[in-house]
Amino acid sequence: MLTIFWTLSYILLVVRFSIAENSTNLSKRGLVYIGTSHPSDYQLFTSRSSPLTWYYTFATWPALSHSSLDFAPMIHGTLDAADAVPSIKSMASSGGITHVLVYNEPDGSTESGGSNLTPDDAARTYLDTIAPLRDAPYNLKMSLPSTTGSPNGLNWLREFNSSCHNITSGGCPSDFLAAHWYGGFPGLASWLGTLHQLYPTLPIWLTEFALPAFPENITYDFVNQTISYLDQLDYVERYSYFGTFRREAANNFTGPNVAMLDDSGSLTRIGALYLGGNQTGFAVGMKGMGGRTEPVLSWLALAVAVVTAIILA
Repeated sequence: MLTIFWTLSYILLVVRFSIAENSTNLSKRGLVYIGTSHPSDYQLFTSRSSPLTWYYTFATWPALSHSSLDFAPMIHGTLDAADAVPSIKSMASSGGITHVLVYNEPDGSTESGGSNLTPDDAARTYLDTIAPLRDAPYNLKMSLPSTTGSPNGLNWLREFNSSCHNITSGGCPSDFLAAHWYGGFPGLASWLGTLHQLYPTLPIWLTEFALPAFPENITYDFVNQTISYLDQLDYVERYSYFGTFRREAANNFTGPNVAMLDDSGSLTRIGALYLGGNQTGFAVGMKGMGGRTEPVLSWLALAVAVVTAIILA
């Protein structure tokens, strides 16, 4: 029994060392909380093995209240600002938050999840209600509005900046830029480069990105190329992939192949990839289990199998 114990311990040590030795910095990766009728699905994303470090919910409420992930509340639109501020102040006073996302796709329609704001109204509400949260005692960091990744979104941002400067000479002070992109990798890289040229002093959070309605193998290659690129891009501070849901829950625009979970709640190839794959012990087919994940158990099972094979040999 002692020989078996030391053999098992050695195998587990080798496995842990090999993972750490080959690991890369995954700390930028976050979670877009979509909501689900299967709450246990999120155990995979929030477990101790997960490399994800932050999340947001399109609102000010932290849906994953027992998670160690950093939460970034969102003020979805101007109509939400007055009600959102007291909640944000309360969280900031307790040290629970550091960043706030401001306006979700203000150039987009409400039917598609946007906030459909005029740049002038958005600027006035930002200056009157939101910008003061940057000051003491809250000292929160505020994003510029996250427009759609389109020429219309770029024009909206320019008009928003003009409105800010028309209202006050200092404009709308901000600390980072939130961005969205739906499309191929060349367009994504170009879009981020354009935003960086316009706002060279602001770090970028890519809070939504996906390749809609493409075959699964092409979608996988896109995610693989994109996250490798974002991990190395110095002006991208954080990012979150739009796919933390089951295939059956995907909308008509994205299609089911963007999903990180299959219809039973198991990790797809994209889901395992986004969670670090071999580096963190996640594999296709894994499910959440009571606050822990199967990766830890899978390595143990592998070690036991190896030891058993040695004994029976």
